[in-house]
Amino acid sequence: MAEELTFDIPVGAGVGTRANADGEPVTPKDAATVILLRDGADGVEVFLQHRVKGMPFAGGMTVFPGGGVDSRDVDASVSWAGPEPAWWAERFGCDESLARALVCAAVRETFEESGVLLASTGDTVVTDTTPYHDAREKLVSRELSLAAFLEANGLTLRADLLRPWANWVTPPQEPRRYDTCFFVAVLPEGQQADSATSEAVGSGWQRPEEAIADAKEGRRMLMPPTWITLAELGEFESAATAQAVEREISKIMPTLVREGDKIRVVLDPA
Repeated sequence: MAEELTFDIPVGAGVGTRANADGEPVTPKDAATVILLRDGADGVEVFLQHRVKGMPFAGGMTVFPGGGVDSRDVDASVSWAGPEPAWWAERFGCDESLARALVCAAVRETFEESGVLLASTGDTVVTDTTPYHDAREKLVSRELSLAAFLEANGLTLRADLLRPWANWVTPPQEPRRYDTCFFVAVLPEGQQADSATSEAVGSGWQRPEEAIADAKEGRRMLMPPTWITLAELGEFESAATAQAVEREISKIMPTLVREGDKIRVVLDPA
C-alpha cells in the first residue's frame, strides 16, 4: 500500500505542477547523491548545500551533494576497493555497468561539490585533499575523468566508505527528471567539507531535525526525497549507526499534488 505524507512547502518551491510541452514524460537521467554524515556535539549532523536559484533543476533548494552520471564514470580501469559493482547492482536493481558508474559518480560528485574525497593511497584513506585542488577544478570542467585523476595520483576509489540508502525517481510531470541513487558516507577523518562549488550559494552541517524545522518555518526549501531522508536520519544516534543499517532499496517515484500552499506526497513504487 502506498504511504501518504503531507507537509507544508513555501509557494514557489517549484515542484508538482509543471508539465512537459508535448505532454510526454522525459526519460530520467541516471544520477547519484551522497548523504555526508558526521557526529556533532548534539548528535548526527548532515552536510547540506543551498543551490543557486538560477539552477535549472532544484534551484534555490537545500540538497545533498550529487549530480548526473558522466559517460566516463563507467570506466572499468578505476582502481577500486570495497564491494564490487555486482554487489551494488544487486542493491540498486541495475546492471553491473550502471552500478559501477553510479558509485564512480557518487565519489566524483562528492569531491567536486564538497571537496570530500572517498579514496585512499594504498590502504590509507585520504585525510588532506589540498594536493588535489587543481584536479578538482579539472573534474568539474570535465577536462579530467575520475579514472584519469585517480591513476595520476595513485589513488584508489573506496566503495567501502559508501552504503546504499535509497533510489528516488523524479515524477513524470517534471521537465527535468532523474533516477537518483542515494548513498550515505561518514566524513573521513581529517577531511573538511567546503562550499567551493559554483552550484551552491552556501553549505554547512546541520542536525536533520533542525533542517526540517527550518523548512517548516520557511527558512529553506526541501524536495520530498531530501525531507524524508532527513526525517529518517534523525532516528539515529550516531553517523556510524546510520551508515551500518541494512536497507531494502526499491525505486520510489512520488506523486505530488499541490493544494494551495501544501503538497500531498504519495509514495508509490516506480
